[in-house]
Amino acid sequence: MGDEYPRLRLAAVQAAPVWLDRNGSVDKACALIAEVGRGGADIAGFPENFIPGHPVWYYYHAATSKRSQEFAVELFKNAVEIPSPATDKLCAAAAAAGVNVVMGLTEKRPGTTGTLYNTQLYIGRDGRILGRHRKLVPTVGERLIHAPGEAAAQGAIRCDFGPVSGLICGENSNPLAIAALCAEYPYVHVASWPNHFIPAWCGMPETSLLASRNVAYMNKCYAISACGMNSDEMRSVLPLTDEDAAFLADPATSGGSAILDPYGGVAAGPVDGSQERILYTDTDPDMMIRGRLVHDFVGHYNRPDIFHLQVRTWQEPLLAFADPAGTEPGGWHAKQVAPGPAAAEGRPGRPAIEAPPLS
Repeated sequence: MGDEYPRLRLAAVQAAPVWLDRNGSVDKACALIAEVGRGGADIAGFPENFIPGHPVWYYYHAATSKRSQEFAVELFKNAVEIPSPATDKLCAAAAAAGVNVVMGLTEKRPGTTGTLYNTQLYIGRDGRILGRHRKLVPTVGERLIHAPGEAAAQGAIRCDFGPVSGLICGENSNPLAIAALCAEYPYVHVASWPNHFIPAWCGMPETSLLASRNVAYMNKCYAISACGMNSDEMRSVLPLTDEDAAFLADPATSGGSAILDPYGGVAAGPVDGSQERILYTDTDPDMMIRGRLVHDFVGHYNRPDIFHLQVRTWQEPLLAFADPAGTEPGGWHAKQVAPGPAAAEGRPGRPAIEAPPLS
């Protein structure tokens, strides 16, 4: 009898946030987690910035406009600290449902006022926070509100059944990021997507499906592509013109959630933005093994003597303070102005998820 690999039930959650309302969005997320648990899922992927909503207003309103600034302040006020009462609720919901959860949210540093991150939070089915991934490079309007993610918040997370990787929106098109995750041999990849893309530029349902199929095929793993959608409130408060309103009302411009198999095939979905829905798929681990026996891009199917990728996973401190007493070597000591970068128990040798500030 040879080795056995887990057969999993995957869930892709397509839903709209309670717009710029952290408590409302957390409550909705907990209800969806409970539903996923009743569906027998082992892991559920949620859309990008599901809590409390994605900064899509920059598609319609000038960055310096009063309206944009009002939205930005509300986003900060309703962003999520890790850990916090909001994450405690999510963890309790995951434990009650017995589901591993990858939640998209806007994160803010505990006890600070000014910096936000575009984050995937990983919660185990036992209710523990396993780690987080912060989007390395914000895209388009996100650059006005989200800071770049740091090195230590990258890489796959180990759940109870094995490694899970994740990337956010445009990161799922980054070949170097995909190559780095291939090296961790994930069983499942979670691709999180926003409510919609820039009007009249490219379609999110088509683009998210293309990118997610590619990640599944390159990684030779299952991929959960979890897309957001527009709520009635978003359709009311976001548009500046009649054209904007028509775009936001069109269900073909949002949603698109799907689950992909290790060959890049569509196992469930896609679903357009006309409905909130949870997609399910049961995995066949033999597909993953067969695919990697043909294309193991970080093993036998590559040439490390020709191609070499180095990934940095440590973070330099932001500040170094002069030490007039001379008690530190060289008269300087490093200090972080906020809790250290995220990591997970599944990432050996990396910092704890809330390391205390250095002093």
